[in-house]
Amino acid sequence: MSDFVTALGLVFVIEGLLYAFVPGHLKAVMALMQTTPEDSLRMGGLIATAVGVALVWLARAVLGGS
Repeated sequence: MSDFVTALGLVFVIEGLLYAFVPGHLKAVMALMQTTPEDSLRMGGLIATAVGVALVWLARAVLGGS
């Protein structure tokens, strides 16, 4: 459970940094997402999820993270 809370905290840190340092670009990305087809957004989300799972596996199995 502590790994989950840590990961959630890191998500908030990264998102907060985006809002703090590049709010204009973030707004532009959100506007672009309004015109992007849902299937493309869904596929991008699935790919990002797969990359995230692979990175967690890599960190734990190969790099010896705990």
